[in-house]
Amino acid sequence: MNQQHPQPPKKRSVGKTIGIGCGGAFGLLVVLGIVGALVSGGDDKESSGTKVTPTTSRVERPATDAKPKTEHKPKTVVLKVWGTAPAGALGPMNITYGSDNDTRQGTFKNGEFTTTLPLHNDALYYTITAQLQGSGDINCSVTITDHTEKAHASGGYNICHAQANKGIFGGWD
Repeated sequence: MNQQHPQPPKKRSVGKTIGIGCGGAFGLLVVLGIVGALVSGGDDKESSGTKVTPTTSRVERPATDAKPKTEHKPKTVVLKVWGTAPAGALGPMNITYGSDNDTRQGTFKNGEFTTTLPLHNDALYYTITAQLQGSGDINCSVTITDHTEKAHASGGYNICHAQANKGIFGGWD
């Protein structure tokens, strides 16, 4: 006996189904856009008859500004070390200062060191470190505008380290 079984239905390709679905959705969006443009559009003949005419007015301004112009000084960073720090067996105190992309050496004289650097907007931090050479008592600071970071070191070969970091939302931490 030769009995034939019916053939199973053909499987639809998922890619074709998705493609037709996306094409249908796109077509629907295009049709809705056209209908919306036709409904909201229209020419002036169908409007209520009111016409808008542009007008201009002139406002007189005083010859001088109300605010006096202030001179903008370039912003700077002030870095300091002060205190007592005699030279040790390894020589005078070691001072290093700068920013994340600029490192410099300083010299401690007469109980202090002070320098200024230009404030760069792309700098992430400004720092100063001073290492004692066997004994002493020092302070150090970094000042940017009105923000100051301070530190202290005393005795031995301790290090005074002050650093001002750029804040996430601006300013300095």
